[in-house]
Amino acid sequence: MTRALRTILLVEDNHDIRTIVKAALESVGGFEVRACESGAEALAAVAGFAPQLILLDVMMPDLDGPGVLVRLRERPDTKGIPVVFLTAKATKDEVERLRALGAADVLTKPFDPMTLHERVKAAWEAAVR
Repeated sequence: MTRALRTILLVEDNHDIRTIVKAALESVGGFEVRACESGAEALAAVAGFAPQLILLDVMMPDLDGPGVLVRLRERPDTKGIPVVFLTAKATKDEVERLRALGAADVLTKPFDPMTLHERVKAAWEAAVR
C-alpha cells in the first residue's frame, strides 16, 4: 500500500495558471500546496517544505523546468521526489525527452481543474509503486 499524497510543490511562472492549479489541488483534491513562481524559488523552498511531489512547468524564464529537475536530482534531499511536468508543448518527442530526464509523468495544458487532482494522484501512485 502506498502512502497518501498530501503535499505538493507547484512551480509555475504564469500567475493565473498558478492560482487555478493551486486552488484546484487544494479545494477539489484536498492537498496542501505551496506555490512558487520560478525555478530558483522552488529550489530554495523545497527543503523547508519537503513536498511528496513536485508539479513543474516546463517553460519558465531563467531556469526552466528541465533545469530545475536536473538540480533536484543532484541533491540528496530531493533526488527521490517524483516530478510531474505541466506543459502546453506536449509533443511525443517532448514527452519522451522529459521522461528521459526522470519525469514521473507529463500533464498537458489546458487541463480540467476539476479532474487535475485525479491526474496528479495517478502520477503519484505510479511513481511510488
